Amino acid sequence: MASRSLSRFALAATGVLLTSLLGGTAGAQPADTPVFWRVPATAAQAQALAAAGFDVEEGDAGTVNVVGGQAVAGKLRALGFRPSFFDTVYKELPARTEALAADTFYGGYRTVTAHENHLTQVAAAHPDLATKYTIGQSWKKTKGQGGHDIQAICLTKKQAGDCTLSTTSPKPKFFLMAQIHARELSTGELAWRFIDYLADGYATDTTAKSIMDTTEVWVVPIANPDGVDIVASGGNSPKLQRKNANNSRGSCTGTNIGVDLNRNSTFKWGGDSNSACSETYQGVSAGSEPEVQALEKLARAIFPDQRGTGDNDPAPSTAKGTMITLHSYGNDIIIPWGFTQATSPNDAQYRRLGAKYAASNGYLVGTNEETVGYDTTGTTDDFTYGVLGVASVTFEVGGSSGTCGGFLPRYTCVDSTFWPKNKGALVTAAQAAAAPYQQ
Repeated sequence: MASRSLSRFALAATGVLLTSLLGGTAGAQPADTPVFWRVPATAAQAQALAAAGFDVEEGDAGTVNVVGGQAVAGKLRALGFRPSFFDTVYKELPARTEALAADTFYGGYRTVTAHENHLTQVAAAHPDLATKYTIGQSWKKTKGQGGHDIQAICLTKKQAGDCTLSTTSPKPKFFLMAQIHARELSTGELAWRFIDYLADGYATDTTAKSIMDTTEVWVVPIANPDGVDIVASGGNSPKLQRKNANNSRGSCTGTNIGVDLNRNSTFKWGGDSNSACSETYQGVSAGSEPEVQALEKLARAIFPDQRGTGDNDPAPSTAKGTMITLHSYGNDIIIPWGFTQATSPNDAQYRRLGAKYAASNGYLVGTNEETVGYDTTGTTDDFTYGVLGVASVTFEVGGSSGTCGGFLPRYTCVDSTFWPKNKGALVTAAQAAAAPYQQ
């Protein structure tokens, strides 16, 4: 995306104009079928569109993709933009003669219940390898409105002290997190497959055995279960819920409700949207959401603090621990920082580690500015690196268009494309956990 070209004053003025034309908030999801619109825009214009409530996503250089139907395209044209159709959001489902498994939707994607049952089954089938934890609760559960526990699983060949929520346990740790943005469907499926690869493969796969003998792998396959429930409620037309289900702020409706959990973390919170209906709404305060509290509590429980408090304090070369948060889309490996265009004090080490990941998936390695083209504050990987010194990155899984592109790729793409590309990268992250900054 093009670099910022508007002054802060001009950006603020643009945001005011956009908010006025949109009636103060993004409002409800348009009734017509959403698609991806390609919109020529500078980075500053993209930020203003997002702040005004448009669903703005990564595009090519000098453009962004905006999600919505004809009504959204009309609002963009009224603002002087030139949207053109880029791609569908919903992909054609393949013909199936057999019935889908229970607790699946949109061709095979698993519901929250299916993921919960999966963790229970893995822990029961492999008591020597797997330990399931409840690390917190979703927003709806804290309000007595149903909801879910936030669940994690620790995978290792258990020895004394392993998988005990300890910062001093003997093995290094790899933390994999998925579906913090609910509509990014492929990410939870990748976490599922990695869990099975390690647990089921221990007896027969030498690489899986080596990882499990030497490393603790912690996985949160569904970080935003309330949001995933909303997505899955759409069935073969999944709802485009990105945020959690917190509907206590603003007059938002449909999939505009909620807080963006990847803008709510306590490290460098506060630079994103204060509009409750925005897709990047950061919440009322740092760490206000119970899902974020659960994730940060887990990270603090398993990783020691290995980094100074200054932005320019590097994690030492002896620091241990790796973390990947899975998102879609973009085919990117995003390295810190997110909150600023400045590179992190471990930038050279991150680029070397990222290149090792990219050797498997072929993704572009770079900072936010070099990949998605915009800053992000209050993110989970900035937290685990910025506070704890863990070597943390974001994977943006999948391309921007086509059957295997966007937020809702065809389910068959998980096994045909995403898992083959990313299995090796996840293996590399686990293998690097003992010395990520020495790769």
